[in-house]
Amino acid sequence: MAAPDDLPPTGAARVGRADVEAAADLLRGVIDPSPVEQSRWLARLVGGPVLFKCENLQRAGSFKVRGAYTRMSRLSERQRALGVVTASAGNHAQGVALAASLLGIRATVFMPAGAALPKEQATRGYGAEVVIGGASIDECLLAAAAFSDETGATLIHPFDHADIVAGQGTVGLEILQQCPQVRTVVVPIGGGGLAAGLAAVLHGGAPAGGSGRDRRVRLVGVQAAGAAAYPGSIAAGHPVALQRANTMADGIAVGRPGDVPFGMLTDDADGLDALRTVSEESLSRAVLQTLERGKLVVEPAGAAGVAAVLDDPAAFEPPVVVVLSGGNIDPLLLARVIRHGLAASRRYLAITVRFPDRPGSLADLLSRVADSGANVLEVVHRRTPADLAVDDVEVSLDLETRGEDHCAQVVAALRSSGYSVLRDDRTSG
Repeated sequence: MAAPDDLPPTGAARVGRADVEAAADLLRGVIDPSPVEQSRWLARLVGGPVLFKCENLQRAGSFKVRGAYTRMSRLSERQRALGVVTASAGNHAQGVALAASLLGIRATVFMPAGAALPKEQATRGYGAEVVIGGASIDECLLAAAAFSDETGATLIHPFDHADIVAGQGTVGLEILQQCPQVRTVVVPIGGGGLAAGLAAVLHGGAPAGGSGRDRRVRLVGVQAAGAAAYPGSIAAGHPVALQRANTMADGIAVGRPGDVPFGMLTDDADGLDALRTVSEESLSRAVLQTLERGKLVVEPAGAAGVAAVLDDPAAFEPPVVVVLSGGNIDPLLLARVIRHGLAASRRYLAITVRFPDRPGSLADLLSRVADSGANVLEVVHRRTPADLAVDDVEVSLDLETRGEDHCAQVVAALRSSGYSVLRDDRTSG
């Protein structure tokens, strides 16, 4: 069995500003501070400065290496000799694998079936042994815990350990150095390790030897609506496991909050100031716009904060720093997310039109569409619907447009030309 001090601390564990500063000392020379980039397009919506904290550009593609290295660098020689084990959909896996390669520790990583291939390959590339099994991160965590019991390898939990939280909190130290005037920090939440680390810094008092801040920095957490374990857990007063998590944002698809982060984030004085959930449509739109407008590749989990700001810009007091927590996205998923984001941004229009079935009628319809400036992606021609008149035809069109206003213009142009537009689905992709 793993020694008791190898297990994640209970919810009573706390991480303070001093713990995060100690982690920053450990990480100095191992990783570089991630850059902060202005987002003028979001700033116009918010009415003040918005900056991205680009952990998607961090070594191994996310913030996870911070906590993994902090935790593993404090293992004893005996623990290092027995190796480490973890479970992750990808980002923590890469963080642990990279830290293990830097520290000369053998690492085994349990990844869920369906984990993104680039994340799996990158984890193997850093030298870790990857075991595929389990339908979720939570199932893989059980397998990793069993492996720890059998082999003596130390379990490096993705979020539920004080050292992990302290390491992730170094993101907060950098934010205060790079944007000292910040008023709101927006962060994705899965298990809660990163958000808890930020809370330790932003709400944990003044730095050693320094003075306090004039105003409290608001910390806003964001979860995917399909994997939002925190709202129910907060209502219950303790971590509660979801029955299922269903979201494209695999990096925050965690079924149960960690005890350590949950205890910190629900603290009335020092925890989260607000918690928001975002839809799949909002996530895909955020990925698309961060790519298109910000020229940054971000995975859906990493774009959750952007999604929340896009959903309700007025709710965020500037200057705002949005943490882009990761950029490890499978190109195949990116292609699907872009299509989904285009649909959510009303850049696709699906319509169904009925008209008399005469020679040249379809050509005339497509000519009208072309005149309206829309691009035809697909045409389906039907004569068999039961409610269709004998001499009529039904045509469904998938069109590419320039946005919601253009969608309305296309539909109006067809109707003014005498076409009966039966279905105007402006959210379809």
